[in-house]
Amino acid sequence: MSKARGLFDEQFRLEQISKKQDPLERLSSHIDFEYFRKDLESALRSPSDASKGGRPAYDVVLMFKILILQRYYNVSDDAIEFAILDRLSFMRFLGLGINDAVPDAKTIWLFRDTLTRQNLIEKLFQRLDNQLDKDGIIVHKGKIVDASIIEVPRTRNSRQENIDLKAGKIPAKWKKKENLNKLRQKDTDARWTRKNNQNFFGYKNHIKTDAKTKLITAFKVSSANVDDGGMVKELLNKKEDGNQPLYGDCAYRGKKLDIIYREFKVINRINEQGYRHKKITRVQEKRNYRKSKVRARVEHVFGFMANSMNGKYLRYRNFIRNEAGIGLMNLTYNLFRLVQLKLELTK
Repeated sequence: MSKARGLFDEQFRLEQISKKQDPLERLSSHIDFEYFRKDLESALRSPSDASKGGRPAYDVVLMFKILILQRYYNVSDDAIEFAILDRLSFMRFLGLGINDAVPDAKTIWLFRDTLTRQNLIEKLFQRLDNQLDKDGIIVHKGKIVDASIIEVPRTRNSRQENIDLKAGKIPAKWKKKENLNKLRQKDTDARWTRKNNQNFFGYKNHIKTDAKTKLITAFKVSSANVDDGGMVKELLNKKEDGNQPLYGDCAYRGKKLDIIYREFKVINRINEQGYRHKKITRVQEKRNYRKSKVRARVEHVFGFMANSMNGKYLRYRNFIRNEAGIGLMNLTYNLFRLVQLKLELTK
């Protein structure tokens, strides 16, 4: 027989959750989300909003925190709506009580779509990065470049359809009126790639991280078939990266890339590569070992995304929305990494 609900039952349960080291409580304690309010409000609210009438919009910081929740737990719009209603830890993180209204899945989708169309997610990422740089948290004693595949729902196409897509054309059959619903379910921007004898369909998250703090300082998104080294020029910044070591695996080595490294004045610490008729020497192996001890730190970034953030997988079906989703993924990682850095300083 269940007991009658007490006045302080909710608080008692939250205290139990805190004892289990709730990551959301730590995030709230160390990150002031009001920092993002000005950018969110200036982009999302027009002067005419107040005269429209109807139900007031949800608070922009509340909605932004929902997107962070969604990316951290990697769940759909419907699933995050249910989870907020169901979990006390989510409500506490969002500052909601049992009787408060919760945004539905459609409202969450519309908010994220508005941020996507205004390219606001990249701006928020850059704003946080600039602040971390200003505060001296990013130490600029070395950078690491790497890329990771982000999978999306797979689509099965014929050989000719894939040829058309690679050429940047939409297959003529998909444009027919009776096939428009089929076209809406197709991701015409994602591409197939093969890695470690496995096939993947989706995009690549190209990142540059600070070697000391493991914070992501820049990112670019491409389809999955783009070479890792093909995006490195987009990641580098002469003022930010010049005169410091740049680490990366063999995918970032080559004559064309060496020219780029000289252009941006970075110190080349890319792993050396052997070839069929020219194996690397013992000296090169030792150099690679020393470089890899630093380069391997970027694996912690992708490991956190794969494990703590429940996988590198998105549910969107075009480049713009997946670019925004990957940007949110990187921003969410940086927020949790910043909490960890602050906790390490207090030990």
